[in-house]
Amino acid sequence: MKQLSVIATLLIALLIPGLALAAPGLDAITVTTNPEGGESYSLSIQLLLLMTMLTFIPALVMMMTSFTRIVIVLSILRQALGLMQAPSGQVVIGLSLFLTFFIMAPVFDKMRVDAIEPYFEEKIDIKQALTNAEKPLRAFMLNQTREPDLDMFVNLSGAEDGYASTDDIPITVLIPAFVTSELKTAFQIGFLIFIPFLVIDLVVASVLMSMGMMMLSPMIISLPFKIMLFVLVDGWNLVIGTLAASFYI
Repeated sequence: MKQLSVIATLLIALLIPGLALAAPGLDAITVTTNPEGGESYSLSIQLLLLMTMLTFIPALVMMMTSFTRIVIVLSILRQALGLMQAPSGQVVIGLSLFLTFFIMAPVFDKMRVDAIEPYFEEKIDIKQALTNAEKPLRAFMLNQTREPDLDMFVNLSGAEDGYASTDDIPITVLIPAFVTSELKTAFQIGFLIFIPFLVIDLVVASVLMSMGMMMLSPMIISLPFKIMLFVLVDGWNLVIGTLAASFYI
């Protein structure tokens, strides 16, 4: 858990280099003696900025990891099954979060070996630690980002001539390109998941109409068949396995 906290702090510092390079001698709390003999305490700007940036940790977890693709696909799966509240939103978010930790484990482990442990052992400074921590995360996002999406944000950033290499692309350009690619991939996977359940709905609706039961909702009849199909094909294993494997292709 301590390593995850340090990794999150490193992710924040990647976006705000000035925070990491602040004056090292700046005290967290300043004690000032009043003329009357009393004392007043004030927090430094550095500490206030750090506490403010901690609120961005959820956004960083969602936007810079595999979380976005996973949660969208699981939400589409729930919609395709016709189960509005099962599994609940908390279960979907929790499963997505732990799947994210599982998929991102090699990236986090490399960040720990290359940046966190050397920094704790005082072998490198904070600037070098941030540089080392950024490399595996950048490599992961680049592997999952489509070239058209990356080119679009590079052009929008004003770099008309592009960059000499992908290492020169600012992380503020790479993150939105990565998220855009993740959204597209998630909807593609969700579309493929939706098709077999849509076929069941069409078959059930046609049968009910041919029997003259037009007042009976097809969703009520098709729901147990969709659940049965999903269980027989071991759907959770297929969906979760496909999601995890899609990040290593």
